[in-house]
Amino acid sequence: MRRPKLISTFGVAVGTAAAVVVVDQISKRWAEESFESGRSEVVPDVLWFTYVENPGSAFSMFQNAGVWLGLAAAGAVGVIGWALRRPRPGTEVLGLGLVMGGAVGNLVDRATRGEGLLDGKVVDWIQVPNFPVFNMADTALTVGVGLVLLSAFRQTLATSRS
Repeated sequence: MRRPKLISTFGVAVGTAAAVVVVDQISKRWAEESFESGRSEVVPDVLWFTYVENPGSAFSMFQNAGVWLGLAAAGAVGVIGWALRRPRPGTEVLGLGLVMGGAVGNLVDRATRGEGLLDGKVVDWIQVPNFPVFNMADTALTVGVGLVLLSAFRQTLATSRS
C-alpha cells in the first residue's frame, strides 16, 4: 500500500519539475529571439519583457560563480529527490516539484550557455518595478518555496492542535 503512494509522490514532483523546465526553456528561447535587442513594455509602468544574461544569482549576487551556483542547484535537486522518498502532503510535493524544476531550468542555462562547465549565463526576461529581471524558473522556485513553507506551517498548526 505504501509503494503506490510513494510512486505517486515522486511522479507528481518530477512531472511538475519537468513541466517547469519545458516552460522555462521555451520561454527563454522566445525571449532571446523577441527581446534581445531591447525592452518591450507589456503593461505600462508595471511589466516589461527585457532580455538579460545573468552570470550570477538573484539580485545580481555571486557574479561569475556559475560553477558553484550550478553545483548548489544540482545538490538541491538531489536533496529534494531524497526528501521525496517518503509520502508528503500534496502542497509540499507540488512545492518541491516547482523548486526542483526551477533549479533544473536555470542549471540547463548554466550547463549549455557557456564555454566551460556550468559557467553559462542564465537568461532572465521578466521585469517589474523595483525588482531584478527574472524568468519562469525563478518564478517556480519562489512559488515552490512558498508552498513548502505553507505546508510546513499547516503541519505545525495541526501538530500543535493535537
